[in-house]
Amino acid sequence: MHSEAILSTARLNIINVGYDAANYYLLATPQARLLIDVGWPDTLPRLRATLKRMGSDLAEVTHLLVTHYHPDHAGLAQELKRLGIKLIVLENQPAGIMALKQYMKPDSGYVEITPHDNIVLRSVDSCAFLRGLGIAGEILPTPGHSDDSVTLLLDSGAAFIGDLPAVRISDDPAHPANVSMEQLLLKGARLLYPGHGPLRPLP
Repeated sequence: MHSEAILSTARLNIINVGYDAANYYLLATPQARLLIDVGWPDTLPRLRATLKRMGSDLAEVTHLLVTHYHPDHAGLAQELKRLGIKLIVLENQPAGIMALKQYMKPDSGYVEITPHDNIVLRSVDSCAFLRGLGIAGEILPTPGHSDDSVTLLLDSGAAFIGDLPAVRISDDPAHPANVSMEQLLLKGARLLYPGHGPLRPLP
């Protein structure tokens, strides 16, 4: 666990509850508990244990946001939905959800994500929705790692980017990853919370 595992921003606590070389973040406010990303199928006991070790409980989690629908970031999504946790889906993500099952082997334990009971948002509506959870920020489509990638950008400048590359991966300024990162910078991103590795401050 990184030394930055717990940070406080006003009435918002950010807790890194990741495992297996991936970062998953819990955003805790008086109104809600939002989990950003979740682990591989059949790792629910690992998630429970990590939350407990960090002073939280899976029963307290109210919402889940997946930054992109790859197995190490969304494998447990339907299992959490079965526990009553509400899955937030941005408008560019339904195709990614449908494609996720192709990554899964039959014996993986993956439970297919149902599409009919998710909270599907447009990016422009995400500010108002998050405000109801006690979170000041917005959810933005940020393709580059995958077409369905999204970033939660807080008003404080904290950006939960999933696997979006934090540095230029091409000299082409029109590369989707470069365009997405430029968008985040223009909108005030100052500290990146990646899906893997340590926090990355921006100049």
